[in-house]
Amino acid sequence: MNILVINGPNLNLLGERENSIYGARTLREINMDMMTSARGHKIKFFQKNGEGEIISLIHKYRKWADWLIINPGAYTHYSYAIRDAIEASGLKALEVHLSDIAKREPFRKKSVIKPVCRKQFKGLKDKSYLEALRFCLKNGK
Repeated sequence: MNILVINGPNLNLLGERENSIYGARTLREINMDMMTSARGHKIKFFQKNGEGEIISLIHKYRKWADWLIINPGAYTHYSYAIRDAIEASGLKALEVHLSDIAKREPFRKKSVIKPVCRKQFKGLKDKSYLEALRFCLKNGK
């Protein structure tokens, strides 16, 4: 099984920023945990700060990936372009957030990405990613 993991803006700063909200682990550490847990499945990781870069990755890997795990960062709340790219790709997608966006500032509560995803994992810090990965592995191609 092939799994595409895309992280959006500012997630490259994990471990340095707002640890009480996002946890103390770096994105590299989270990726290593996922790689170990993927048990031989193929997994590609990307982090991009630009909306267009994220869309280009979805387009590029849409035929390679069986699953997309995406943390769109702040794009969660307003990027209809990323939403449309996910929908157009036909990928089985899972949305991931380190914090519980439903308990955050009012502008963070709504996800425009959620309707095109099979499930949303939030509020578990780095464990949100592992839960999403487990969901992929359990549900297969």
